[in-house]
Amino acid sequence: MEQRLTLITLGVRNLAKMRAFYKNVFGWSPLDSSNEEIVFFQLNGVQLALFGWKDLTEDAAVSARGKGFRGFSLAHNLQSEKEVDDLFDTLKTRGAHVVKPPEKTSWGGYSGYIKDPEGNLWEIAYNPFMNYDADGNVLPS
Repeated sequence: MEQRLTLITLGVRNLAKMRAFYKNVFGWSPLDSSNEEIVFFQLNGVQLALFGWKDLTEDAAVSARGKGFRGFSLAHNLQSEKEVDDLFDTLKTRGAHVVKPPEKTSWGGYSGYIKDPEGNLWEIAYNPFMNYDADGNVLPS
């Protein structure tokens, strides 16, 4: 199987609230293919989809009873500690809930965490071991 990620779909309990968070707090624009049942955001080479929790569990044929920590986080990497601090300041002024302010990490980077209205964790990080292209996309090691 080819090493590729095309789409990340988050099962959400309140689609309107989550759409507003990603649009107003992160400043992202939904794709035209979005509707009342699903919202798509084009990222750099991958899409993020927001889909009703119940609808997603039915589609995947799994139980809808999951809650609490889901065992994953999403990450947004930047090219400096200053960029991390600046983005945290912006997100806080837009109402983001800070879980952990940015700080030096044990692995040599710099990161902090916010969460969206339904508890999905976003790590905002600078990883000095990653290489980036001119558009800020991570290059293979």
